[in-house]
Amino acid sequence: MFENKEKTSIDKLGEFGLIDHLTSVIELSSQHTVLGTGDDGALLDAKGKQIVISTDSLVENVHFDMMYTPLKHLGYKAAVANFSDICAMNAVPEQITVSISFSSKYTLESIEELYSGILIACKKYKVDLVGGDTCTIPNGLVINVTAIGYQDAGKEVKRGGAKEGDLLCVTGDLGGAFMGLQLLEREKRVFLENKEMKPDLQDHDYIVGRQLRPEARVDLVNMLAEHEIIPTSMIDVSDGLSSEIFHLSKHSEVDFAVYEDKLPIDQDTYNMAMEFGIDPTTAALNGGEDYEILFTIPQSDYDKVKNSQDISVIGYAREKGMKNQLISKSGNVHDLQAQGWQHE
Repeated sequence: MFENKEKTSIDKLGEFGLIDHLTSVIELSSQHTVLGTGDDGALLDAKGKQIVISTDSLVENVHFDMMYTPLKHLGYKAAVANFSDICAMNAVPEQITVSISFSSKYTLESIEELYSGILIACKKYKVDLVGGDTCTIPNGLVINVTAIGYQDAGKEVKRGGAKEGDLLCVTGDLGGAFMGLQLLEREKRVFLENKEMKPDLQDHDYIVGRQLRPEARVDLVNMLAEHEIIPTSMIDVSDGLSSEIFHLSKHSEVDFAVYEDKLPIDQDTYNMAMEFGIDPTTAALNGGEDYEILFTIPQSDYDKVKNSQDISVIGYAREKGMKNQLISKSGNVHDLQAQGWQHE
């Protein structure tokens, strides 16, 4: 992709030279992309579809820590997090724009590494990078990504739309990214206390990967289309399951009952939570950055998802005013708290 191996100052290229350098390796793949980078704007052809647009920023020392975040992984995650927002409206991402602001400590090779991760994500998900910007700032690194997706009119899904009796479903498993972060933070503290110590991440590839290199659930959008399911509401789990449930509750004007024994928790997540003295259920409810999809479907669609190994039915929607509650494994009822994801 990029061949530079030395530390090259960005000043050698200048802003426009850097943009030309980074975009020279871009390949377009979407049928909706008429014109990508190189002009004042990209040209996209909607072909009668609904266009979905989402944007997000990642800020150094707020959303990521360079002590344990490889730049290639960071670029990949920045792209995927935005793909996930498009999937959360039952649409498929097809284009992104990327703007990067960075300080002088970042060399050309480091920006290439970041950009490589973005392009790897684009290639995997068949998304075109069609524009962006770069600029220098006094300190740190800021990545802003805008994603664009498409869906047939009438098949796009919003947060509001769940009805009483609808089933509450979630993809994948929960809490892994949060426990991966706890592990990375612990190893960072150990390293800062003793620079001779090497990080002990052995046998925890899964949860570390969930934190550093998440995936977007484009597969769910495709599966729903294949089974002719249009969810009544959708949201991605970026801020924690509890917070996302409250978002659906607010916008749909219903409340939810959630069953603790139905929450999907990976064994590595469970074990690491126990090692840290954290209730695995708490990790699943309040951890962030899993990028799974939380959605509701009518009970009539249950037979279409009941045999899926990657979709869990964790509760149901009920009358507004009954509160969002967790029914524990022992049958006790607890009010959910929208604690969500707090970046440090």
